[in-house]
Amino acid sequence: MLPIQPPRTPAEWAAYYALRYAVLRQPWQQPLGSERVPADDEPGTIHALLLAETTGQPIALVVGMLQPTGNEQGQIRFMAVAPEAAGQGLGQRMVAYLEAQARGAGLREIVLHSREKAVGFYEKLGYTVVEPSHLLFDEIQHFLMRKQL
Repeated sequence: MLPIQPPRTPAEWAAYYALRYAVLRQPWQQPLGSERVPADDEPGTIHALLLAETTGQPIALVVGMLQPTGNEQGQIRFMAVAPEAAGQGLGQRMVAYLEAQARGAGLREIVLHSREKAVGFYEKLGYTVVEPSHLLFDEIQHFLMRKQL
């Protein structure tokens, strides 16, 4: 089983951001660079990826980020699974990894803003919908979800 790990090399970071862009920004014609946010560099932010086995450049199959938000709470952000890796349980593994990292950092709750089509995925992992949160790119409804650790 391939490990989930933080990106370490420039090539791994490139693969990490390439998947974030390809899945979360490019389909909505957002500019390259929009997959990056200032929180990426904040202290305590945890980045994770699972790489495909390749002999050349690393290819990310799933990525995610955990950002501490204060008061023993963290937020999962930028979860993305490569289309060719969908349905293999890799997203569940990533959430479990990020939750373990959150527990290790002393966090007691995780929140996230799920795209409407992913709400069922997170509900199966124990997250509950709090309320509708925002409309991304004027078309993608998001929902605030929460889970106690």
